[in-house]
Amino acid sequence: MKRLTVNLTEGRSYPIIIKEGALNEAKALLEEHLGKEGGGHRYFVITNKTIAKIYSGFLKGFENVIRIDDGEKFKNFKTFEYITGELLKAKIERKDCIIAFGGGVVGDMAGFAAASVLRGVDYVQIPTTLLSQVDSSVGGKTGFNHVCGKNLIGAFKQPKLVIIDPKTLDTLDIRQIKTGLGEVLKYAFIEKSTGCEEFNFFNRLKSLLNEVNGVNGGAKGNLYESLKNHWEEIIYTSVSMKASVVSKDECEKGLRAILNFGHTFGHAVEKITNYKKYTHGEAVAAGMVMAFQTALKRNLINENYFHDAVQLISNYGLISESMKNFNKEKMFDAMKSDKKVSHSKIKLVLPVKPLEVQLFDDTEAPLIKDSLL
Repeated sequence: MKRLTVNLTEGRSYPIIIKEGALNEAKALLEEHLGKEGGGHRYFVITNKTIAKIYSGFLKGFENVIRIDDGEKFKNFKTFEYITGELLKAKIERKDCIIAFGGGVVGDMAGFAAASVLRGVDYVQIPTTLLSQVDSSVGGKTGFNHVCGKNLIGAFKQPKLVIIDPKTLDTLDIRQIKTGLGEVLKYAFIEKSTGCEEFNFFNRLKSLLNEVNGVNGGAKGNLYESLKNHWEEIIYTSVSMKASVVSKDECEKGLRAILNFGHTFGHAVEKITNYKKYTHGEAVAAGMVMAFQTALKRNLINENYFHDAVQLISNYGLISESMKNFNKEKMFDAMKSDKKVSHSKIKLVLPVKPLEVQLFDDTEAPLIKDSLL
């Protein structure tokens, strides 16, 4: 078992527990950190219908379970209205606690419901996908999408506890694993900027590929099957960097912007394809390639690092032939709707040297368009 803490002010710090089989201990962990259900409060579990079927046995241990539809297209106001309606009909009280049990959509929606209903109740994250385990379950960003763009409605609401069980990843298909790997690789490219240089994550991810491909005596095999033996390490490393950044800049006033590496481009990919063609991680992977192309054209990085980075993304199977020839005008218009736009300037997190990134708001429109896939 591995434990981390997101260190925040005013007594709002919270633990992250990473342990294979942690789901079997969830009730005990909740009791340890929040008190026993029935002892003055109730738990309200928010999940989706797919997860509810897979983990029906686990959910039987909770009296109040709210099931929403599965998918990014349901991350909207209608779903938020349904969740809060169910909570209010069940007479939720401020001393009660919401549990987000599922992937990133569930976590974001449940977190925003917790921030909003009765002007705020506690909530816990129990993420079940790689994407949510390495990224969205930590840091307190909550909310939903709007027709004008992704995650434009939301609030910062930190959980009281995060319980991560890598065993839940056994239920995921390869595409779901890939979407999580998009965020995993992001951490490799921003490691030095997070202040967590001790992991040498970029080289570690390359060495895992070498083990699979039989390089240096490693055993050949299937990449995604082989990664199962390393999930706890990969999740711990990724979350350590996320926690470090959030502890220093909770509400994205500066440093936390580096966590958006690849996302301004990626969110535009999602928007122009109606959130249907690519998963979030796939879009972020494409976005990182475009960010590297932008940095290369601006002479922020050299060609060697550019090729090494793009090759790593490609070797993890995150770039497909379909991720090319996007409509540049539609992409650029979508990027202008990004919530980080300020004074009509598109803000981009770009690499400046190996494993380091910076935020720029001075990239000219023609250069951005020329860097699109």
